[in-house]
Amino acid sequence: MKKFFFLVTVLATTVSFAQKDFQGMAVYESKTSTADFKSRFEGNKEITPDMQKMIEERMKKMFEKTFILNFDKSASIYKEEERLDAPGQGQGGMRMMSSFMGGGGTHYKNVKEKMYKVDKEFMGKEFLVKDSLTTYNWQMSGETRVIGGYNCFKATAVIPASKTDFRNFRPKRNDDKKDEKPKEEAKKTSFFDEIDLPKEITITAWYTPEIPVSQGPEGYWGLPGLILEVNDGKTTILCSKVVLNPKDKADIKAPTTGKEVSQKEYDETVTKKMEEMSEMGGRGGFQMRSTR
Repeated sequence: MKKFFFLVTVLATTVSFAQKDFQGMAVYESKTSTADFKSRFEGNKEITPDMQKMIEERMKKMFEKTFILNFDKSASIYKEEERLDAPGQGQGGMRMMSSFMGGGGTHYKNVKEKMYKVDKEFMGKEFLVKDSLTTYNWQMSGETRVIGGYNCFKATAVIPASKTDFRNFRPKRNDDKKDEKPKEEAKKTSFFDEIDLPKEITITAWYTPEIPVSQGPEGYWGLPGLILEVNDGKTTILCSKVVLNPKDKADIKAPTTGKEVSQKEYDETVTKKMEEMSEMGGRGGFQMRSTR
């Protein structure tokens, strides 16, 4: 009986994908572990319980997000779900930090042309990052699980860690600083001297051939089915809802606002600015400042 229902589901999906104007919508919940960052202020006598509570609330807001992926056979747009924020919450440094957590702007992927565009705001300036899609050397696995009623298969890949994605950062432990220069020789310090950034990260994805589009959340793609869950060791992005051929069709088009740059050019701009801000912050490390 289970096999019968599975076949019916596959046949129904196949028919829907045969439609010329096929489109789908998926909702994803993104959560990033904050354990490394919490350890930096826990036990600090200068931080009151109220301050700690405020910090934890802001971290939760940055590290837990909901996204919507609208896709067709060849392209998709991935955006953070719009929500009403309290006055002053989504501005300045916090808004900039948010963009480093996978949020902010529209992420457009075209798997047919193997390119992507993302509009980003940094330090009050609009950028339009355009580049080729990342090539994932997916290692397929026979391991399976069910997510939201869909049969999924496991695949893994190893990719370089991004310097402009805060989710990859890990505060450097005190015992990692033994070889640092004496204070008098280290008056200027880079933000990157205060954190550990892995050279590579392992991506684990779960995709379903029952939705045969080579799409997924953020920049993930390249599997023979929609990616319903992806994990990089610290961040998990899990699909909570899928709607095939929704009544209200989305306008799946690439963003056009901002100065067009490559991913490398954008990363260099952000890294340079972060280092400058770090030096302004002094030995205390990197400090986010309002861009207003």
